[in-house]
Amino acid sequence: MSFSISGKTAIVTGASSGIGLAIGKKFAAAGANVMFADMDEAALIDQLGEPEEDSNLRLFGGDLREKLTIANLLSATLDAFDEVDILVNGARRVVQSDPLNAEDDTVNELLTQNVMPTLRLSQQVARRMIKQGESRSEEDESPLGSIINLSSIAARRTHPELMGYAIATAAMDQMTRSLAVALAPKRIRVNSIAIGSVMSASMKEILKENRGYRKDVEDHTPLGRVASPTELTDAAQFLASDAAGFMTGQIMTLDGGRTLLDSVTAPVH
Repeated sequence: MSFSISGKTAIVTGASSGIGLAIGKKFAAAGANVMFADMDEAALIDQLGEPEEDSNLRLFGGDLREKLTIANLLSATLDAFDEVDILVNGARRVVQSDPLNAEDDTVNELLTQNVMPTLRLSQQVARRMIKQGESRSEEDESPLGSIINLSSIAARRTHPELMGYAIATAAMDQMTRSLAVALAPKRIRVNSIAIGSVMSASMKEILKENRGYRKDVEDHTPLGRVASPTELTDAAQFLASDAAGFMTGQIMTLDGGRTLLDSVTAPVH
């Protein structure tokens, strides 16, 4: 079975840079209709230009921490493409914090920014997928949709300076499992990609501030390098396609072998 997603419609969040942008471009090149969504609308336009009316690309700018924005994103997708079959929750923020500082609000900030928008958008999109399925014949038992979350190996590693991010990604993994079980009877699959060190927008920012960080990452990664965002796109397309039709509730790890090592001081971004 191929990884075909041609003709399907996908929403990809965090799509103005890094991993989200790479996944959105991969899906579009594979023949899917793609709604690229991001808080930074100017960055979307800068990366993708103004899509033609008859193209398979659309752009949406807005703050997904707002419930109304989530509703507007889904509405804009349906206006453009009629249905939605795939959701990639790619929007995420990585922030270092002090775990012993009682005034540090990073945990709440990242739960609010990384976890809650993912949950709310997943719920809205799942309800739409279920409604779309009601128009199918009773004999049609084909999948109704695929939801893919971007997580991190930080959920399973110990790095005090990333405690807030680790808590948020652990919550994301459990949300993936819970939604997978809840939506399985509706023929909607939910999976997650837990990534190691990828040259994302946040990674680039960290490397600007700490030139030695890259070598530290490479020294603690068996494959000895930082991944390119494009290396995640095939995994995302597999999870979005019917080739992964019997796969749900799984945390697929792409980390260059990092989690095979035990060092507590190894960077987990």
